[in-house]
Amino acid sequence: MTTMFTPDHEWINIEDHKAAVVGITLHAQDALGDVVFVELPEVGRSYQRGDVAGVVESVKAAADLYMPVDGEVVEVNAALRDDPGLANRDPMGNGWFFKVHVTNMAQFDALMDPPGYDALLKTL
Repeated sequence: MTTMFTPDHEWINIEDHKAAVVGITLHAQDALGDVVFVELPEVGRSYQRGDVAGVVESVKAAADLYMPVDGEVVEVNAALRDDPGLANRDPMGNGWFFKVHVTNMAQFDALMDPPGYDALLKTL
């Protein structure tokens, strides 16, 4: 399992051949505060890298969730609709947002690896 990161603080994990799980990072949920609502993407819809694929609302602010790679959404985490706080309690695990069938693996490979993301965090 390989986890990569975006400059917008999403993470993406390849689960199997070209299927990936997407969520927000620990840093993102810390910055947002208590998550109170999530708008998840539509299953079956295709997105381009950088498209807004959802929204995360907290007591502090609302933030767009960006698609980290080109792909089609194949599943959403329905548990987040009932319990948005899951994004705070376990952002890198059970608080995932959606799964995507990656159509451009070169985009995945171009994202930041964990040391690269840690370096980015040190500049914030």
